[in-house]
Amino acid sequence: MIIIPARLSSSRLPNKVLADINGIPMVIRTALTAQKVDNTVIATDSEEVIKVAKKYNIKAILTDKKHKSGSDRIKEASDILKLNQNELIINLQGDEPFIEKEILEKVKTTLEEIENKNFVMASCYKQINEIQAEDPNIVKVVIDKNYDAIYFSRSKIPYNRDNFVHIYKGHIGIYGFNKKSLDKFCEISAEIEDIEKLEQLRVIYHSYKIKMIEVKTNSIGIDTIEDLQKARSIK
Repeated sequence: MIIIPARLSSSRLPNKVLADINGIPMVIRTALTAQKVDNTVIATDSEEVIKVAKKYNIKAILTDKKHKSGSDRIKEASDILKLNQNELIINLQGDEPFIEKEILEKVKTTLEEIENKNFVMASCYKQINEIQAEDPNIVKVVIDKNYDAIYFSRSKIPYNRDNFVHIYKGHIGIYGFNKKSLDKFCEISAEIEDIEKLEQLRVIYHSYKIKMIEVKTNSIGIDTIEDLQKARSIK
């Protein structure tokens, strides 16, 4: 199942999940792609989003307004839906209207292949260049030989002391879990995640694994008015 957290308020771009992109609300565009891969539900704090989703025949669930993160929101939605502990859940942000369905399919397949069912979690990265790696809004990830994440940071990692030719890995904020692991994820915390403002660091702190998947994508996350203008120019 794919659950899309859709909080209506946004400090940088108010009501962004309902922003019009060439005639279709942003979160609806995201959900229409997700539906090509798996059953899809929007988890929102807004009756307005519920009404819009209904117009497009997309299932939406009303959740608490006080959640601190999208992960907490999809956890509540999974409880409301009474999903079993082995159900695979993909957390897809509502501000990814151009996400390719092939990426979601890769996440789903990877989750199915993870052998250790005690904690099942996967995410994605793409190759980025030196200039992109300097941007603290682009999260970098370092992985081990098994494609498990070692660390995530807003800083440029790894530090390239001798200026070797190096391809950096930019994290893409799509997360897959099974229900049992999602529940665990929402129970734990770590000081380091508060420092970097990256909730996935709690997983590494507690010695769990995040399987990383390399993907190619032209998708853009939309956080600012400039991002929205760029999105509206895409045909």
